[in-house]
Amino acid sequence: MIHLRHQSDRLEVEFSKLASEFAATDEFLASGSVSPIHWIRHNCRMGSGAAADRVAVGDQAAGMPLSVDAIESGDIGFAHLTLIARTASAVEEASPGRGIDEPKLLEKARDLSVGRFRNFCSHARHMAASAAFVAGEISAVEARYFEMKLGEDGLYSLRGTLDGEGGATLRAALEPLARRSGQGDDRNRGRRLADALIELGAHSGGGVRAHLQVTTSLETLLQRAGAPAADLEHALPISGKAVERLACDCNVTRILLNSDSCVIDVGRSRRNISAPMRKALKARDKGCGWPGCDRLATWTTGHHIVFWTRGGTTDLPNLVLLCYRHHWMVHEGAWQLVRADDGRMLAIPPTIDGPLPRTRGPGEEAA
Repeated sequence: MIHLRHQSDRLEVEFSKLASEFAATDEFLASGSVSPIHWIRHNCRMGSGAAADRVAVGDQAAGMPLSVDAIESGDIGFAHLTLIARTASAVEEASPGRGIDEPKLLEKARDLSVGRFRNFCSHARHMAASAAFVAGEISAVEARYFEMKLGEDGLYSLRGTLDGEGGATLRAALEPLARRSGQGDDRNRGRRLADALIELGAHSGGGVRAHLQVTTSLETLLQRAGAPAADLEHALPISGKAVERLACDCNVTRILLNSDSCVIDVGRSRRNISAPMRKALKARDKGCGWPGCDRLATWTTGHHIVFWTRGGTTDLPNLVLLCYRHHWMVHEGAWQLVRADDGRMLAIPPTIDGPLPRTRGPGEEAA
């Protein structure tokens, strides 16, 4: 079986080279296909993602000879090679002329499972091009969708796609509710998750927030160049921008590591915004402090007007409640919130040449 897989991986590399050569031509037009990927998907009986992966590997094969040789020798699998190629493509697109550290990636590919190596590649992309990493997160947020359709039989069908952070948030909220209720609970996992989703909706006004576990370095939190991404439990790594937003209202535990990544000290967990402070915020703001937003306080988190990561104090004058959409617009969308002399909040849009000239947050319709 191992031998067959090795042979399959070697053939995948040869197929990828042919797919790349084909994608560089316009031969797909002769059959009415809209793109090379569409042609490969249809004629080679594979999904769009699989077809795109093969083209990416073929495009990058010449630039990663060590990795291709590792496939030949059976040191890594084709899934590892695909991740290396995708990482090379992302870095090249973000920083033309800048290559990947192939020996280091290959060393990790030999040692790590595909899942763990995917996380490592995410860190590598963040270290090489953090702005492009954030742009990818923004695209993922904008690609969110969810639909519910009521069938003639009275049953709802659900379908959707979430970004990593959004999916991890939903999962963190559902998992505690989806545990077996006792020895006699014979529901399968799918049924328990469905029941948990209903329960979550039925108690949406309770104000209990899902807990996300994020592990980040100080360099990432401060968004320094070359810093790795942050690890988000149940999802792929996230950018320093996302960590900055999450850090506005969270528990922070300091963990000190030595050069070998061994824990040598763990500090006490500290909440940025205390329970009494949160009550005062809710009493003052009533809900989201963004001008014109009517989200109730239950659906908000505390935001530091002068960012906490930049020395902002955790006191009432520097705090405001924001719903998720507007909190995202401040951090990832580059909007600014300032408090006027009369206490009103003013929202200042990003400049045209700002770092992320976005004006719409997740879930906001275009004008």
